[in-house]
Amino acid sequence: MLEVKADKSAIPESGLTIGDAARRSGVSTHTLRYYERAGLVITPVDRNRAGRRRYHEIDLQWIKICTRLRATGMSIAEIRRYAELVAAGRGNEEARLDLLESHRDRVLAEIAALQENLQAITHKIDVYRGRLVAGDADRLWAPTR
Repeated sequence: MLEVKADKSAIPESGLTIGDAARRSGVSTHTLRYYERAGLVITPVDRNRAGRRRYHEIDLQWIKICTRLRATGMSIAEIRRYAELVAAGRGNEEARLDLLESHRDRVLAEIAALQENLQAITHKIDVYRGRLVAGDADRLWAPTR
């Protein structure tokens, strides 16, 4: 499983409010509620006597994992599937590994495409700089109709 370190400040035994959890995890309270509604949690979020959510270290670690998976383009459906596998416990580690390896392969392909595009942009920048230094920037292609 991806390991993510949350804020090192001690979390009270009673847990954190949704606002505090949002601040520590770097997501909005809306996102935390959405993750719960979308089935992305591995265990139900604790509630206090008044019914308010209380987040613990394991929740913050899981939120960070979900956030990183989303940031790298994993769909909500895939994260939900991963959460279901994790919540189911032992015995499905190969399925979890397959899911994460497939996602990693997609991310690596996107990075390769971005690198190729970045090289093209860098080439154009070099051309412009060279022409400006040479004093013949007016010779750069400028389409007209």
